[in-house]
Amino acid sequence: MAAISASTYPAAGVSPFSQRSATSSSGGIRNLSRILAVSTERGGRGTGFGENGKHEKQKLNQKVVKEESEVKPNIYANPEKLPEFEEDKKWLKDYFEECKEMIRSDGGPPRWFSPLECSSFTSPDCPLLLFLPGIDGTGLGLIMHHHKLGKMFNVWCLHIPAQDRTPFNELVKLVERTVRSENYRSPNRPIYLVGESIGACLAISVAAPNPDMDLVLVLSNPATSFSQSQLQPLIPLLEMMPDEFPINLPYILSLATGYFANMLLNFLGCISSSNPLTVLMDNVVKKGSLPQIIGELSQDLATMSSYLPVLADIVPRQTLLWKLNLLKSGSACANSCLHAVKAQLLILCSGRDQLLPSQEESQRLQKALLDCEIRMFDESGHFLFLEDNVDLVTIIKGASFYRRGKHFDCASDFMPPTPSEFKKLHDSISWVLTATSPVVRGLAGIPSEGPVLFVGYHMLMGFEVIPLVAQIMMERNILVRGIAHPAMFVRVKDRRPPEPELSDFDILRVMGAVPVSSANFYKLMSSKSHALLYPGGIREALHRKGEEYKLFWPDKSEFVRMAARFGAKIIPFGVVGEDDFAEIILDYNDLMKIPWRREEIERVTSRTAKLRTDASGEIANQQMHIPWVLPKFPGRFYYYFGKPILTEGMKVELREKKKCDEMYLHIKSEVEGCIDFLKNKREKDPYRNLLSRALYQASHPGSTSPFHLPSFDL
Repeated sequence: MAAISASTYPAAGVSPFSQRSATSSSGGIRNLSRILAVSTERGGRGTGFGENGKHEKQKLNQKVVKEESEVKPNIYANPEKLPEFEEDKKWLKDYFEECKEMIRSDGGPPRWFSPLECSSFTSPDCPLLLFLPGIDGTGLGLIMHHHKLGKMFNVWCLHIPAQDRTPFNELVKLVERTVRSENYRSPNRPIYLVGESIGACLAISVAAPNPDMDLVLVLSNPATSFSQSQLQPLIPLLEMMPDEFPINLPYILSLATGYFANMLLNFLGCISSSNPLTVLMDNVVKKGSLPQIIGELSQDLATMSSYLPVLADIVPRQTLLWKLNLLKSGSACANSCLHAVKAQLLILCSGRDQLLPSQEESQRLQKALLDCEIRMFDESGHFLFLEDNVDLVTIIKGASFYRRGKHFDCASDFMPPTPSEFKKLHDSISWVLTATSPVVRGLAGIPSEGPVLFVGYHMLMGFEVIPLVAQIMMERNILVRGIAHPAMFVRVKDRRPPEPELSDFDILRVMGAVPVSSANFYKLMSSKSHALLYPGGIREALHRKGEEYKLFWPDKSEFVRMAARFGAKIIPFGVVGEDDFAEIILDYNDLMKIPWRREEIERVTSRTAKLRTDASGEIANQQMHIPWVLPKFPGRFYYYFGKPILTEGMKVELREKKKCDEMYLHIKSEVEGCIDFLKNKREKDPYRNLLSRALYQASHPGSTSPFHLPSFDL
């Protein structure tokens, strides 16, 4: 049953829902009172509990903060045992159950409601998120994401009753009034508009005439492509059919897609719109029991099929015709004002959308809009937010779209990865861990309290970063935030190979990576974070032949004074192993001799933010290129963390250039010493070779983790 919080907000100045429902004694209204606690006025954002309620909520928040500050066991120690989804996550069946409750008690004009699970943990400084629904109009389209959204946003959902006939331009005015009102209340806080299909058109139409407002648009499969959709020809067909003809949304969707079964699977989101056999085999690989999976899938399909009548109630025949015309007018309106949209946009595009040409449309919109990013979901169908494998919060965090103020703040706006997000990271790099079986030594000496600055050597292509961050989190429950090259954050519209997609680095941003800058370094140190810095930058990561384990550090002691300013502990560390993993066959010098490759390198470099423009020598040669490498039979990765170097109380002393340079050279010497130590020790490792490690694992079934394989001792 739906859980919706204390205020149901009237839209467009019409009577609140409570005024319509209070006079009724029908069973439907009494049922709805269990899911809607309503007020006749909107006294402000929040739940309308009054002063006593505010004090109680403050006490609750203080209690939560106190509990979170207590020492807890490291839940990241065994990623395999972490839950794949959050405990309080809702599912597709909850969507249909709550839709039934919403429809049963439906009535009144379009209106806002706030899901109860979204208001339990909402902080006063959280930005407002307005959800603009798709063709269903229920406003429950984000139900599978409420549990996580409520920890980051103040969520309001727009509900458009099935019998409502508010035209598109009036819906625009409705949302626009709310946006302007909330912007007036909190002018320094962004407002998020999350819309799917027609809701995306609504968001665009609201953003266009309000370029001075701080709006962030997250659009799923926008219906701006309705003129190219196979749904548009259905409008005259519906108009010609007699009223007695039994037609509803499930039947229309089956006509549109050609296959009722595919439509059902696509709409219900149980396995998106991909090949059922592919999904079946994926589950067999995970769970290992084909008969069990077939039985579960059959049961799921039977259960979901029972909800087909709910679809007909959500969008009956006359409502369907109205919605299709609404799509048509909404698409035309949004397209007519695209040129005026100045808001920040994130477009979520499904690769298997059977209702709209979403892939082509996302490319068109990105070219037409000033500040627009795309995230592709190749195996997903049209109803993206109702698919299990889609996590809206992770998408927003990965795209660096979450902020509480005018500009993104890497310290105050950062939301640490959840256990399920860390599990996805661990699963995505499991092949790297298996191939390299990292050996990590010296973690016991890392201080638990920050600020802490890790300073080390950057291996070829930065292969060492993710295993390093993962292992520190698993063993010490410490999140290390990388200070990375700006190329991982800069949005490029006309990207061409070999330039990587910006989405390739989403997982790094979820784990807390920030672009390198003095301001971000200051924020990490002032917030007592554990930060990771590579002074050699991309010159070290993209080194040439014969330059393995050579440090390319600048002459200036860039980071020492900043670390001393906050009394940070500096941890020098070394990494070896990439020469066991791949061999460079064409480096920068070789590629620059090839005319077309030289032009490519110069083009990519010219589009990248310039770093260390005042530097000289090799460190100034920050050319963006991808060396050609030949994979090897994998060896191991080795990490060694040296003794912490304390800077507390040295702020004044290190203002002297000589003292600062001495400290800088000492740190560099320690990193080189760690590398030499590892190069010597790995020669004595009996399990350096992949084959020897595989044989050990085969003879020791309990030692399956690549981190738990034996190696040298300190």
